[in-house]
Amino acid sequence: MKTALILVDIQNDYFPGGSMELVGMREAGSKARELLTFFRENQWPILHIQHIATREGATFFLPDTEGANIHEWVKPLPTETVIRKHHINSFRETRLLDELRRALIEKVVICGAMSHMCIDAATRAAADLGFACVVIHDACATRNVEFKGRIIPASDVHGSFMAALGSYADIVASDDFLSRMKKAGAP
Repeated sequence: MKTALILVDIQNDYFPGGSMELVGMREAGSKARELLTFFRENQWPILHIQHIATREGATFFLPDTEGANIHEWVKPLPTETVIRKHHINSFRETRLLDELRRALIEKVVICGAMSHMCIDAATRAAADLGFACVVIHDACATRNVEFKGRIIPASDVHGSFMAALGSYADIVASDDFLSRMKKAGAP
């Protein structure tokens, strides 16, 4: 089954010192870098998703800022596809679906941020479009959120969304995924 890696919004603003720092982003970014290295070594398809905020009042991923740049740990090579998006869903008003179909991709491996927003939306959309999906849970990060005056810790947000995505995707740790792929010799 032809497989592609999709790295979603692994951008500077989500890392320490950024405008929207996420809990555990350094750890997730490190795991994403391991996945990227593995896909590069095997010359398997890689797609980078870069969010550029265009809505009024946006406070991060602003156009032409360092914060909107893809983080150096997963910086795209000139031969790798970068798809810019302006919405939560990586498929909405982008060429992502066209790129996947053109490359005859059947399975997508998804990682990045935020777990409860862009990872959730991309995974559900990919599954609904007929792709087999794998989400690398420890290569994803999110933040604390507030609901009705209650702060919900990032670990609870992440865990809840990974549990729910289990209906759409295989939810796997990066080490388990890489071990499985190395044994199989193919995605």
